[in-house]
Formats: sequence, structure tokens, C-alpha cells
Amino acid sequence: MSQNTKIDPYGFREYDARWLYEKDINSEGITNLGKGLGTQIKIHTKKTNPRIIVGHDYRSYSEEIKTALKKGLSSTGCHIEDIGLSLSPMVYFAQFNLDADAVAMVTASHNENGWTGVKMGIKKGLTHAPEEMKELKDITLNEKFSNGEGTEKQIENFQQIYKDDLINKNKITKKIKAVVACGNGTAGIFAPDILRGIGCEVIELDCNLDWTFPKYNPNPEDLEMLHAIAKAVKDNDADIGFGFDGDGDRVGVIDDKGNEIFSDKIGLLIARNLSAIHKNSKFVVDVKSTGLYATDKVLSDNNCETIYWKTGHSHIKRKVNTEKALAGFEKSGHFFFNQPLGFGYDDGINSAIHVCHLLDSQNKMMSEIINELPNTFQTPTMAPFCKDEEKYQVVEDLVKQIEEIKDNKTKIDDQIITEILTVNGVRFSFEDGSWGLIRASSNKPSLVIVTESPTSDDRKKKIFDFIDDLLQKTGKIGEYDQKI
Repeated sequence: MSQNTKIDPYGFREYDARWLYEKDINSEGITNLGKGLGTQIKIHTKKTNPRIIVGHDYRSYSEEIKTALKKGLSSTGCHIEDIGLSLSPMVYFAQFNLDADAVAMVTASHNENGWTGVKMGIKKGLTHAPEEMKELKDITLNEKFSNGEGTEKQIENFQQIYKDDLINKNKITKKIKAVVACGNGTAGIFAPDILRGIGCEVIELDCNLDWTFPKYNPNPEDLEMLHAIAKAVKDNDADIGFGFDGDGDRVGVIDDKGNEIFSDKIGLLIARNLSAIHKNSKFVVDVKSTGLYATDKVLSDNNCETIYWKTGHSHIKRKVNTEKALAGFEKSGHFFFNQPLGFGYDDGINSAIHVCHLLDSQNKMMSEIINELPNTFQTPTMAPFCKDEEKYQVVEDLVKQIEEIKDNKTKIDDQIITEILTVNGVRFSFEDGSWGLIRASSNKPSLVIVTESPTSDDRKKKIFDFIDDLLQKTGKIGEYDQKI
């Protein structure tokens, strides 16, 4: 690797790549990433000149990074089709619409300013899985690059093609008044137009593009963003509030009373609605999601099965694909709709449209629909700092401790652990249906903590206290991003 090339190996995450620009990767490093990705695409497609769709999000440095990435891709022989300023789902859609071989989206999603990254995929509708990320890391860091002569062309007006596709398939009859919040991220030039196009009355909140993110990060799991939407819903007497993340593949939902609804519960409502039409279906949810899927009577009566799987858009996408599931739902707000509802990838705007269909099909307010679900007490997703090089070992050690607690039937707040799921960190459940989750974040130096109880808020807090006590004893945990 040349002396001028900077590329931190830890930037290769489980299912995408993310770095702090200039600190952890520089322009030459991005070009090498492009060379690595181009080489990998040629290996997998067995083509000399594969066609790749490229797009970028709205950050001050994203176009600069895209240019460096394209330089690397082109040097391997890739034919680049650049669709310009994009959302991640717009890039995924373009692969189907233009019948391309691969995609590369320059984005750091909801990460703070300074971060950059690339989401990439080869098979249509899927993004890189951990084994493909390992392969890409090996090719890139060891410079096992293929050489070739690539080309580049700009695809004009693709933003409108993407908008029209969603609008034309999804008209609603009820006049739904929706607050649409984009945190000044890229979704601001898409979501309001599309939701108006299907028939909503739209109230825009922070939809003008501003890469300084002056109010808050565009992240629908962030309480600051959710509170801002809740206020706007109440101030405008709206029916629903939607919050979109920086690259538009996730959505957060606020009901007509201004209450924040966790995305896993929105997913359950959509699953219930779909199960009546598509009986005997499978749904995939991530391990951060509510336990209500497993006990839901509506899904059971319609002979539907729910599979809990690894958190991460790539993991859930692939599981939806391999299980031939109808849909997949992540607590972070990534929703995936398979045929006949979609192409299997995560699209926050399409997810919001499905919520509009839910409202359109029932003569009830969102607050009434959500109240039909059994009540549970659930924490937000909490992320205590933990170094990238230590986080997986910390989780592995905690898995052993929790397995020992279960084996010894040691009581935690007068309850024994009855079940442990280790497909992604550790999710442990108690006799009363309460559960806790500890896993390593796939894209940041932190852990991910969630707890839920069907019995009481106090019980939810006591499970968190139990987890926090275990974490503090490791001596390897820093501050939380938010805490109950």
C-alpha cells in the first residue's frame, strides 16, 4: 500500500463500510476501495466489464468520495452508471430498473457528520453479507486488484423515475395528514413529494437539505428527532408523523396523539394487516424486536410464522430472501417487502406508504390501531461506547456469564432465565416474557442494549440495571448515547 493511502481496517463492518473521512480513510484509500469492489464484482459476475450503479447522499464531502470511488471502479474495467444525488433504496431500485450487475451507494446513513461509507451489493435486492465484506477487505488491503478499462455515464432524471414508480403503485383514498421529517438529510427531496403524490396532505419538518444537520442527526431512533416530530403532529393536528434517516432506507412513526411508536410494533401491525390477505406467510424480525410477534394471536390464526434473526439490513434482507418470507422488520426502522409487495430491499418511504395503506384500510386513528396490541414496556435502543477491537470479545464473555446464570437457575429480580438466543449477541428471556439484549454494533464502536417487559416499566428498568451492572464490571464500557 502506498505511503499516501490511508484506510483503517476496522472500517470494513459486517455489512457495509464506514470511516471518519480523513481521520480513518483518505481519498486514495477510497480509490483503493473502489478497486477492491470492482475486482470483487468481476469475480462474482464473471464479466470483464460489469455495469455498476453509483449514487451519493447529501454531505459536504460525498461527491468528492464518490469521484474517488469511481476512479477505482473504472480502473478495474467497471462500466459506471451514475444516478447522482440518491437515497440508498433509489440505488437498489436502479439496479432492477436498469438491469445492472451491482450497486455502490456513498453514504454513512445516520452517522454523525464526518463519517462516510459505502453500501454495496451484487445480487439484485441484496447488500454485502459478512463473508463478502471479509473478501472485499482482503482484496482491498492486500491490493489484489484486477485491471481493465471502464467507462462512465450519467443517468439523467432518475430521481423522478424512482418517485413515479412508488407514486403510481400506491394511491390512497383517505386524506391522511402526515408530518414528514427528514432531519435536513437527503430524504427531504424525495419523501414529501412521494407522499403527496400518493394522496397525503404533507406538513414538512426540516426537509430542506443542509449537510450541517443543524437540528439533530437524521435518525428515526433518536429521541430528539422523535420528540420534534411528536410536537409537529400535535401542533398541526396531524394523523401520523414520519421520520426518515439520512439515506432514506429507514422510517420512524409517531401516532396522532404524538406518541412515539417503536418500529418493531409498526412492523407487527403491518404484518397483521398483510397476514389477513397472505395467509401461511413467514415474517423475519431482528433480535432487537418486541416479543409480541412470537405470541400474536392474529398472526397465529392466519398460520403465519415469525423468525428472529440477526440485526442488520443485510442480514434481514438475506433471511427474507432465503426464507421466501413476505416481509421483514427491524426495530431500527428498516422494513423489507418481498414479492408481490416489493423487491426485497429496505426503503423507508415505501415503508411509510405501507403505514398509510394500514390507515387507509381501517376507519381508525393510528393511536387506536396501536392500542389493539398488548401493552409492553420497552427501552429505546441504547449504545454504550466500546472499542471496535474489544466489543465482540466483551459480548462473547457476557454470553458465557448469562448462560451460566441460566444453567444455575440464578434468579434475576425473582425470575429465572428460560431461553437464550445467540444468533446475534445474546437475547435472554424470563418466565414472565420479559427479555434483554446485548450485542455488538455492526457499524460503530459501541454495544447495543434493549430490554422489554410485558409486566411493568419497573421490570424493564431492572433488567437494564442487571445488564448495566454486567457491563460496568468488564471495565471496557464508556458513556451511553442515551440511557433510561
